[in-house]
Amino acid sequence: MTMRSSKMVKVPHELVKFPNKKGSLKLDGMSVIEFCFYTQGIKGTFFLQDHLLLIVKSGVYTVRFGDQEYTMRSNEMMFIHKSMGVEYEKAGKPDSDYILDYMMFFLNEKIVDEFLKFAGLKPICPVNDVVPITVFPINDRIGSYIESLKPYFENPDEVKEGLVRVKLMELLFHIADSNDRLLHQMMQPISKERGSIVKIMEENFMNPVSLNDLAYLSGRSLATFKRDFQAIYNTSPLKWVRNRRLDKAKELLAETALSVTDVCFSTGFENVAHFSKVFKERFELPPSEFRRQLRLKEDA
Repeated sequence: MTMRSSKMVKVPHELVKFPNKKGSLKLDGMSVIEFCFYTQGIKGTFFLQDHLLLIVKSGVYTVRFGDQEYTMRSNEMMFIHKSMGVEYEKAGKPDSDYILDYMMFFLNEKIVDEFLKFAGLKPICPVNDVVPITVFPINDRIGSYIESLKPYFENPDEVKEGLVRVKLMELLFHIADSNDRLLHQMMQPISKERGSIVKIMEENFMNPVSLNDLAYLSGRSLATFKRDFQAIYNTSPLKWVRNRRLDKAKELLAETALSVTDVCFSTGFENVAHFSKVFKERFELPPSEFRRQLRLKEDA
């Protein structure tokens, strides 16, 4: 993923930071449905704490994950697995007054499990074609469903959580009826095989990941992940992540013109003061002084 120079937003927990939202519908105190309406292009990064189903009614929404790019256009939807950091770019089209009209549905495993029980469906056996991000067209029923939600955003705080739960169940029924493959993607980990811990750590150490996220991505239970990690690195995951981030920060301070704040956020730290403190503990100098002395040596 391209180096970022701003803090990666964790969603749905930090959705209050998203500008130009039309409104949010909440369940168990957490935003689960977001209605967004833009007339300008926006770029950014977010880290998914739950699965995301993103449905675009009008406009273009592009997501980048690793070296892959996925583009969604009008009347398409995208499913993105949880525990992933992605870059996004979104904009309206000239022939529609640059309007970007879309909704975001955050689906945690509890909601999916509730749906399976409610619908009388059995969990699907692991499949071989599960991928991190998938794009699908939406049909007329899902399009009508999206339109049926919009009146709720006129007074979103008055919508009862029970009704929000019912509307999520309705969405999942539409998905189950219209696209078996999408339902399969939603119900499976990214890989049926246990992933390489080394690869997963290198791909995610700059993301705001938790131990549960890393265990999920590796296809292991938390206890098994910790045990396997200790056997490989002979340290704890949290210590390894902090030291790997600090090593990367040192590299960026030496080789780029990024500010200390940009280096902090780019390497996964969320607080500049904390970043400076742990950097000094590791390298005996605060970041700004480290860079200053490095430049003096280069100019000598």
